[in-house]
Amino acid sequence: MRGLRRFLLLAVLVLALPVRADYAYALWGDVKEPADFTHFPYANPDAPKGGTLRLVSNSRASTFDKYNPFTIRGSAPAYLSALMFDTLLTGSLDETATGYGLLAEDVSVAPDGLSATFRLRREARFHDGKPVTAEDVKYTYETLIGPYVSPGYRTMLYEVDGCDVLDARTVRFRFKAPNRELPLTVGGLPIFSRDWGAGKTFDQVVMDTPIGSGPYRIGPVNFGKDITYVLDADYWARDLPVRRGTANFGRIEVKIYKDNTARLEALKAGEFDLMRFFSAGDWARRVNGKRFDTGELVKAEFKNKLPTGFQSYVLNTRRPQLQDRRVREALGLAFDYEWMNRQLFYGAYQRVHGLFGNTRCETHGEPTAAELALLDPWRAELPKAAFGPMVEPPVTESPMVLREHLRQAQKLLKEAGWEVQDGVLKNAQGEPFVLEYMDSSEGGVRTIFSWQHNLAKLGIALNFRSVDFALYQQRLQKFDFDITTIAFQGTNNPGQEFADLFGSKAADQEDSGNFAGVKNPAVDAMIQAMVSAKSLAGLLPACHALDRIMAAEYYLIPQWSASTHRMVYDGWRLAKPDVVPPYSPGEMWAVDTWWSKKP
Repeated sequence: MRGLRRFLLLAVLVLALPVRADYAYALWGDVKEPADFTHFPYANPDAPKGGTLRLVSNSRASTFDKYNPFTIRGSAPAYLSALMFDTLLTGSLDETATGYGLLAEDVSVAPDGLSATFRLRREARFHDGKPVTAEDVKYTYETLIGPYVSPGYRTMLYEVDGCDVLDARTVRFRFKAPNRELPLTVGGLPIFSRDWGAGKTFDQVVMDTPIGSGPYRIGPVNFGKDITYVLDADYWARDLPVRRGTANFGRIEVKIYKDNTARLEALKAGEFDLMRFFSAGDWARRVNGKRFDTGELVKAEFKNKLPTGFQSYVLNTRRPQLQDRRVREALGLAFDYEWMNRQLFYGAYQRVHGLFGNTRCETHGEPTAAELALLDPWRAELPKAAFGPMVEPPVTESPMVLREHLRQAQKLLKEAGWEVQDGVLKNAQGEPFVLEYMDSSEGGVRTIFSWQHNLAKLGIALNFRSVDFALYQQRLQKFDFDITTIAFQGTNNPGQEFADLFGSKAADQEDSGNFAGVKNPAVDAMIQAMVSAKSLAGLLPACHALDRIMAAEYYLIPQWSASTHRMVYDGWRLAKPDVVPPYSPGEMWAVDTWWSKKP
């Protein structure tokens, strides 16, 4: 899944529907950098190469058991896909929708929108020294739509009709219909060599060292625990404008800690140089000590303009007790976010309000005429709330307001056929209302305690289940849970990836991203409208309509987001550029553009 997440990130950063070949293209507007640009403004082209960056793994997995980030089973090392595989096009961290050629020196989309053609750079090389060819691109595409990889790739590439090799350095992707996003999608494919695992089916390519073309190779490994990536001294793209001032560290060491407390103490002890914080409690109360006092460790918050994403409690509608929309709404009414943010998070977060926060697609107020034109054909199937003001999460300003929310929830549950009997909520068959919240961290129980308490007042038992991360992944892949938390990443340019997240076809695909089990033809129609939009004016109403449906159906209970990256870094060992890019992806900004003071 990590390889898929990188694929999705790259796919939304790159190009759309140009009518001629060029060095870069913008999705909706002008390209920021001119054809003769020498480097991105947030990168230091004179940064020294060498030295070591010591990281703690950003993965929740407590080990790794393979080097293949694309197959379904197992866990690959953190950062492997980002460091080892180049793509046809690469995005900029200070633009939201422009792609610049990386493996491809140029790209063109046919005037009818039915194909995109990429011309590979003559100098592009894999780690084994062989050139990156059109045959490798085709092999990558056909592998990623095959049976052995995460099905999210097949969903993403469903409307690609095929891939043709025109000559050794030219490849053309054919599309089933004009689609502004498909050039973005294929442009973001992580390209690997045909020789990787040659002679094996792809599911058997497990421990074979990946043959990519990215800036780093695998170095020393303490298998399952620590991994070191070593800068490729012969990296083919090091002098390209899109790469100058990046990949500055000679070695990147990544350590895995199973225990959060041990990881924090290791940071304080100087065992690694950079750590990103997601716990508001740790950030507020435990990021301190001698090395902070001397200035060796620096505690910093870096503002960004990234989409907020839509981290949420996911309600698995495959479960009988969660199939009624009124029940799902009732569960959300019992969730007191304001108390949680005040008591547990030190006021550090903002509530998520929809799928597209902090982007042009963010939805507010009443639907426009264009949105209603999309929604009206589904009026009989959708709740009335989808046609009114944007549904917002309930705000609990005081205990009195909470009591009113619980009364509303009780009424909704009764309408759905649930009655309290001897303090227990039961259905007509006398079955109690019991749910399980699944998490891979024991600390998760702290964040749902108040929710458990409020649900108990309604007669609902919400049990907490902590499982090992490997089992957690397996249960997610098989949709074997009632409620869990998913941190969905946001995007400025939504499209086909939403078919994997909420499309009906994905609901029955094991290991898809449709954890909520959404099977709603109106949702499918809005996703298709997003994908087929030919302009920003056509995209926005489709995004807003989808947002309204999802909010009114209560498939997700919105959680929280932050507008900064909270990071601690070693100020004596690390240096960073003066410019903080607005769309910096957390610690990967440091991995890509910082450098060592001790090369």
